[in-house]
Amino acid sequence: MRPERGAALRPGGLRGPLLLLLLPVQAVLMAGIGLMVTGPLAHRWPVAAEEGVNRGLAAHRTGPLTAFTEWLSLLAGTQSVIALTLLALVALTAFSRGRWLREAAFLGVTVAAQSAVFLLVTMVVERSRPHVPHLDAAPPTSSFPSGHVGASVALFGGLAVLAVLRPPGARRWVRYAVVTALLLLPLAVAFSRLYRGMHHPSDVVGGLLNGACTLLVVAHALLLPWRRARRPLPGTGAGSGSGAVPEYRLLPSARTDHHTARAANTAHTAHTAHTVPRPEGTDRRAVVVRHPHGCGAELAERVRSVLRRHGYADQAWTQTAAEDAAGGLAGRIAAEDTDLVVVCGGDGTVRACADVLAGTGIPLAVVPCGTGNLLARNLRMPADPAGALEAALSGETARIDVGRVDVGRVGGDGPAPGPESGSGSGSARFTVMAGAGFDAAMVGGTSARAKERLGWAAYVLSAARHLRDPRMRLSIRLDGGPPRERRARMVVIGNVGTLQGGLPLLPGARPDSGRLEVALLDPRGVRGWLAAAAHLGARMLPGRTAGETRGEYGAVAGGALEYFSAAHVDIRFARPQPRELDGDVIGSGAQLTAEVEPGALRIWLPPRTAGNADAPSGARTPSAAEPGPRAHDFDRG
Repeated sequence: MRPERGAALRPGGLRGPLLLLLLPVQAVLMAGIGLMVTGPLAHRWPVAAEEGVNRGLAAHRTGPLTAFTEWLSLLAGTQSVIALTLLALVALTAFSRGRWLREAAFLGVTVAAQSAVFLLVTMVVERSRPHVPHLDAAPPTSSFPSGHVGASVALFGGLAVLAVLRPPGARRWVRYAVVTALLLLPLAVAFSRLYRGMHHPSDVVGGLLNGACTLLVVAHALLLPWRRARRPLPGTGAGSGSGAVPEYRLLPSARTDHHTARAANTAHTAHTAHTVPRPEGTDRRAVVVRHPHGCGAELAERVRSVLRRHGYADQAWTQTAAEDAAGGLAGRIAAEDTDLVVVCGGDGTVRACADVLAGTGIPLAVVPCGTGNLLARNLRMPADPAGALEAALSGETARIDVGRVDVGRVGGDGPAPGPESGSGSGSARFTVMAGAGFDAAMVGGTSARAKERLGWAAYVLSAARHLRDPRMRLSIRLDGGPPRERRARMVVIGNVGTLQGGLPLLPGARPDSGRLEVALLDPRGVRGWLAAAAHLGARMLPGRTAGETRGEYGAVAGGALEYFSAAHVDIRFARPQPRELDGDVIGSGAQLTAEVEPGALRIWLPPRTAGNADAPSGARTPSAAEPGPRAHDFDRG
């Protein structure tokens, strides 16, 4: 079972500025990579082929491109980076009248830390420049890693992060354009350093890695904890006595402007303020399944308060364990009538409880406090855990689909379904996605300690280790049709389709469609990965409607992606592959068979507000004591 995000906040865990202690570790790792590149790997592919890349670029230099790359190199030079950083710091502090001091500190520390790590690595690693004519004066430092590239990632990547987290009043397409331009600049600088003969390809890759890791560490140390701490919870802070609720943080695909969001939240506040307390004697029973790391004591007390406000004074709390992901939920709901099950945890905990509740009619409410929280994200629930519960119980219930996977044929290390499984022997349900290949290897290769310390960022590090895993040979059958032979690095079967950051991996997925969406990822080389990234990234651009993102099946992105849709999916692998359900590894197997259970899970969802304005309102609950499920439209663009 996956440790939840809240584990990073436990006593003894790395917290806030203490995460900066990872920077020396980063320097050691970067130095180790440099020593490998200049030592054991120097005469092996692809490092041995790098001189050919530099010679090829030198042989095809042109006047306009030479002038353009000169401008890029100057832009990322030491003096320019220092000047631009100082200018940005002045702008952040002056124009915000001191309100963005934390953002200014984040940017300044990121640029300075990247430079410090770069200098430490060059003191250990000795690598000469490429043996081609140099168009710039060679600095006295080692060629590995590229300082220009690392500095550009730290500066322009840091500005991109601030543009995302602190959006200006401009229209969304302007913000997207600014962020895209800022993220493309480091890549352009990397090309300029290769073109001008100043670095080997592995040098610029090292610079990109050094800058990105520094950005990640400093953001988690100085910026993100502060932003999480600022989010108010229901019933706290100024105005709590009047029933004020926090303004919900919209996900990227919620196409509403700031003024519309404020108006809708004002209406929601008024509705909550006039809610009549339930009379005594009408208390209902709620079973609360709590992940011990994701849901700490403070959050647990707030959950209790929210439930009491909504008439659930009879609360039975149970805790998950490594051998019992649902915390004995089946026994709890069998022993006594239950009106509500609340799950405080991440997608793995939600999956285990949904496996028990599917088909029972007992409604589920999610308190998203895990690493990914993908189900909550796709259902447009507020990011704040207690706020999500408050909003959901102020709304109405809907029925969503779940997927059921046959996990009986496990080739080695996979666990059999536990006693909590409500789906029968040899099968388990999922609410988000099932996968095999690259994503399952990434999940399985992420240690519990790394997830506890870094949260979702730990998966990024694991993914980098599995990028060169061999492709899988497989056959896929849809709804009993003929088998189709394919090769792929990753197979994903999804009930919902959006990943962290609003990335639409399965754009056709809807949790109430009665079908499962399938994606085969098979990028070949750098060009294939770039094609897949460009295709998925284009779907995040403003102005894309649901009609433009759905119904596109078959091969896309030059064959790097292929989409299917079916109610029953049967995939057979040439040899056992790692598999996962909602972020939990189920072991290696030579088969992945999934089918949809339409409307099997009843779940509480927030009311129709600006945060989910494109979802039509269903019939209001006929009775406050026993609301009926609604037909909820999840076509939210």
